[in-house]
Amino acid sequence: MSVTELINLDKLNWNAAIDILIVSALIYNVLLLIRGTRAVQMALGLGFLAIFFYLTRWLHLEMIQWILTNILPYFVFGIIVLFAAEIRRALANIGKNPLIRQFSQNPLVETYDEIVLAATTLASQRIGGLIVIERSIGLKNYIESGIAIDAALSYDLLVAIFSPGAPLHDGAVVIQKDRITAAACFLPLTVNPRLSKELGTRHRAAIGVTEESDAVVVVISEETGIISVVAGGQIERSLDGDSLRQRLESIFAGKEPDRELGLSAMLERQ
Repeated sequence: MSVTELINLDKLNWNAAIDILIVSALIYNVLLLIRGTRAVQMALGLGFLAIFFYLTRWLHLEMIQWILTNILPYFVFGIIVLFAAEIRRALANIGKNPLIRQFSQNPLVETYDEIVLAATTLASQRIGGLIVIERSIGLKNYIESGIAIDAALSYDLLVAIFSPGAPLHDGAVVIQKDRITAAACFLPLTVNPRLSKELGTRHRAAIGVTEESDAVVVVISEETGIISVVAGGQIERSLDGDSLRQRLESIFAGKEPDRELGLSAMLERQ
């Protein structure tokens, strides 16, 4: 089909209009997904190769066209490897759809007080902490990287885990429903270039895991004692006990929409 036939308005009908809307929505969401990431430069490079390929066809450069024709199919596999994180995030976003959530809801059972009390205690003593709360998307990969615990969630256990000198104080604690599933877990670090240089490894790990899942993370800074909460790739800092409890209740009650990126605007308010 030629470009002229493709844009022929005489053939525009309801099916074509729906087709255009769906394609436009897909392109828009892909652009939102890669905005502010290293994938932007890769996408520009792939776009340049596509334009160059059609330019060689127009100019009848047969040798270059033959080379590109034989090489370009392998770029499909390259795209899968290079954009693995973005593809995972896109599939995770599909799972965040409200219609799908109704069948996979995993609410936190009245355990805010234990988490809040542990966070404020650790903050007052300048002890670092990283508490990951699982929601709809499973965190099995990260749980398997740590030490299995499977114990009832309690303030005392959280404080004991993160106490300096404790065997499991390094890494993150993962909470499933009202149980501490694992400790000393490794999390992926975010590669967002817009992050403040003030954020350390704990905060970058917290943002990284929330970029790839719908988990909520509570972070306690060892250097400053500041409590932060991270959800949807966004971080909110300088919380006290009351504000932390309100944020957790708001997120798990579904009053806070999942948002992607937008970190710089929030960090500027700190």
